[in-house]
Amino acid sequence: MPATSKAQQKAAGAALSAKRGETRPSELKGASRDMYESMSEEELDDLASTPREDLPDRASDD
Repeated sequence: MPATSKAQQKAAGAALSAKRGETRPSELKGASRDMYESMSEEELDDLASTPREDLPDRASDD
């Protein structure tokens, strides 16, 4: 499942870093904290590895 925005991709990267023990989970905020708690490392890796060039900064509410 690819990320739908640069913000989502960045949040997934932060959550993935915490899952791998590279950063502390207590440093996560907002969406990245929710992702850390509810998604597997594999799911986070999928989102975080989405190429950024064609993504909007934020997802639309549509």
